[in-house]
Order: sequence, then structure tokens, then C-alpha cells
Amino acid sequence: MTTAHCATETLRVGFVACARPTFDVAWADEVTRAARAALEGAGFALIGDARLAADLDALDAALQALSNEPLDALIAFQATFTDSSFAARLAERCAAPLLLWAAPEARTGGRLRLNSLCGINLAAHALRLRGVNYHWLYASPDDAQAIAQITAVAKAGRARRRLRATRLGVVGEHPPGFESCRLDTERLRRRLGVEVARFELAEVFARARAVNGQVGALREQLGAHIAGLDALLREPVDGTLAVYVALRQLAEEASCDALAVRCWPEFFTELGCAACGALALLNTDCLPCGCEADANGALTQLILQWIGGAPAFGADLVECNIQENSAVVWHCGQAPLTMADPRGGIRGGLHSNRRLPLVMEFALKPGRVTIARLSQSGGDLRLVVGGGEMLAAPPSFSGTSGVLRFDRPAGDVLATIMAEGLEHHIALAYGDHTAALHALARMLDMPTLSL
Repeated sequence: MTTAHCATETLRVGFVACARPTFDVAWADEVTRAARAALEGAGFALIGDARLAADLDALDAALQALSNEPLDALIAFQATFTDSSFAARLAERCAAPLLLWAAPEARTGGRLRLNSLCGINLAAHALRLRGVNYHWLYASPDDAQAIAQITAVAKAGRARRRLRATRLGVVGEHPPGFESCRLDTERLRRRLGVEVARFELAEVFARARAVNGQVGALREQLGAHIAGLDALLREPVDGTLAVYVALRQLAEEASCDALAVRCWPEFFTELGCAACGALALLNTDCLPCGCEADANGALTQLILQWIGGAPAFGADLVECNIQENSAVVWHCGQAPLTMADPRGGIRGGLHSNRRLPLVMEFALKPGRVTIARLSQSGGDLRLVVGGGEMLAAPPSFSGTSGVLRFDRPAGDVLATIMAEGLEHHIALAYGDHTAALHALARMLDMPTLSL
């Protein structure tokens, strides 16, 4: 029950090199092969060969070889200067995110052998006039930052491609007064390509009751990882575990990539248990689950999971200490178990308000984190992006919590959240994924807001 990483695909990158024969073609060919070797060495699945496309017919032939391939990004390698018709043709005939790559050359006092920077400048202008989003890179093939930037763009491209085939399950309605969890089905379909499948709470409850007597083995398995489980009342614990099984069955049968679940009050009042522990287990299994039927929150968790390759956590910002420059992120007990600080371990607990099990109680482990939110607070979708360091600290409150030091002063982050009227849920994942998130927002033609 402690999956460390979610299944990821090898990043698939198309590669087309453009050149003009009046420049130093021999050196251009050498630089092109070095760029391909760097990409292959970094683990990319490289689609397309190393031949230089010197005219539009050769470019069309190269594109034809890519036409049936699902690409996360397309690199237009500016081996030498070319006119902008090359970039325009690439944008017209390939739907993958386009990255223009030019290589520096030494100031020798002699011939300008490649002039590739001017080439991507000309291309960028033409694409901008056409309203085409693009990414660009000016770096030598042996520059580690070049590979990092290409990785970010490709991860973002893969996330965009997957979003267009995503099916989000929404169970029940968001609680009254929780406007930050409001679902706009048409907007998600139009802007992201996401399909929404609606389910009634009654269906989940019926499924949970049907499997309630079949969770003994699961309870024993969890007991090896979660302290205090045996001390809790068995009936509500089994109820939570049955909810986990029921939601997983529902997601599998309906081909849902993520779930947003109305977690209160009905799970307490009708099933007599907390949904939190079930959501924690599903998040650990890399099936992102947002509570309070927060569809945009669940989608943000899914995006972070795709980009980071590990589960994400939907949390509230519940405390901010401006003097100490830190804040507390928290939720009742539904974070993925992989985020637990091993020094404190995981305990099974009671919901802090309803006093029923099962919730997961632990402090978040220290490390670099990225926070994000698909926000509709501005009237349309925008992507909120931030980062920080999760500090080593004991639990701040019951449930799951972590002490976070943002990259910006805590007071400034809080002021931004309040001034912008952002949603009360943020998604959190370990690692620095800000570059990929900004690239994704650009691909989706979506504004960003930095925390």
C-alpha cells in the first residue's frame, strides 16, 4: 500500500533538423548528431532521423515519418539559419508542442557558420503572428540545462495529450457554500478536453455495503504499515476500507483517471465512517482523489502526478506564521502514504470533527515541493504555480499536515491568495515541477499566477 512511483511512459520527442546549404552544412550535421546523442542519452524516445531538411519537400517527408506517432513534443533543431516557412510548416502539420532549438557558435572573427539564433528569432516572429504557442531553447547540446528544459516541455506536452483523453469521475455535489469546488463541466471539456462522468453517492454506498465483509485481508495488510489500526472500532474502519474498494471498482469500470468525491456529511451520517482514509489509499495507488467533490483539485493532482511520477496531495492552507516565514498545509487525513515522514510513521485516527475512523495521521516528510491549482477564481481557468521546502516538523494538527516554507515570503503568498480570491484547496507534489507547469499553461493558452 506504499507505492513509491506511478507508472510513467518514456517521453516521446519528434526531432526535425532544418538547414540551408549556403551555411556550413558539415558542422551543422555534426552539431545535429550531438544534439540527438544528448537526447538519447537522457532517455528520450527520439522519433525522426538525423538528416538535415534543406527545403520544404524534405521537411514534409520528415513530417510524414512522424505523422502516426503520439508525440509529447516536437523539436525543430535550427541546424543553420532558415527562413520562417520551415517553422510555419511544422506548426501547420504537427499538433505536438513545438520547441525551437538553436545552438551558440564561437565569435571567431571569421565566417558566421550556422546563424541558427537568427533562424529561431525569425521563426518565433512568424509563429507569434499566427497565434501559435511555441517554446524555445538557445543552448549547446552538451548543456545540462538544455536537457532539463526539453524534459519540462515534453512532460507538459504529455500531460496536455493525456488531458484530452481524461475521464474525471465526480461523486455527488460539492457541499453548500463551497464555491471553490464548483464544477463547470463544459469549461473542462472545452478548455482541456476532459470528459466528466457523474455518479450518485447512493451508488458508492451500495457498492461499499456489498463488499464490507471482504476487507479483512486488506485490514491486516494495512496493519503492518499503520500504527494503532487495531485500537480503532472495527466496523467503521471496515466501512472506510469498503469505500476504498468500492471507489476503486467504480473508477476501473467507468475508466476514470481521477475522482472528486463529496466526502461529508453523508459518509459519516449514512455509512458511519470517514471517507478520508479511502481517499488516502486511492491517492497512494496513483488514482488521484479530491475531497469535497473538488473536480479542479482532483485534475490538478492528476497533472502533478503525470509530471512528477508520484502521487499528489490536495490540501488546505490552514495557518501562516509571517514572523517565522512558514505555513501549514493540512487535511483531515487523505494524503498519499508515500508522503509520510518515516521518522514519525503513520497512525490510523479519528476524523477531527466527526470522531469516526478512518483517517491517516502523519507529518509530511521534508523535501522540495511544488504546489499548483487549476483555478477559476478569475472567471476562466488559470494555473496557479508555486514552490517551497517542506520542513522537518512534528504534526501541527491532527490528520495530515506539513510545515511549508514557500519560495516567496509567507506573508506575500497569503496576500496573493486573499487578493486573488483563490480556492481553498491546493495540490502538492514532491520535486520541482514549476518549469513543466508553466510550459503546460503556455500550451493550453492559459494564464499563470505565481505564489
